[in-house]
Amino acid sequence: METVELKFRIYDGTDLGHSTYASSMTVATLKQKLVAEWPQDKIITPTSVNDVKIIHAGKVLEDDNTLADSLISIGDLPGGVITMHVVLQPPKAIDAIAEEDGELMGAMNSCRCTIL
Repeated sequence: METVELKFRIYDGTDLGHSTYASSMTVATLKQKLVAEWPQDKIITPTSVNDVKIIHAGKVLEDDNTLADSLISIGDLPGGVITMHVVLQPPKAIDAIAEEDGELMGAMNSCRCTIL
């Protein structure tokens, strides 16, 4: 069984879920794992897997696809970790908070990338 090492970057630049995953794992299963492990000290947290979108190589990954189906580059980076971005679909309550706190909205709409 092939595996891939992944970590997931959330809206504030925090990485979570750094682990090795089977290429046969579905995106829906990954989302369940991320929701279960989401740091509780964050202002914005997902309430269900439907709030979470995983992005890799500029594409939103479909729930029913496996990592292999999603064309995750397995073996392209020997010993490397693939970083995926996690975006939350904000519930209505978050919209209300964001209107009151412009800084929070700026954090949610920003993206930081490091090119090595």
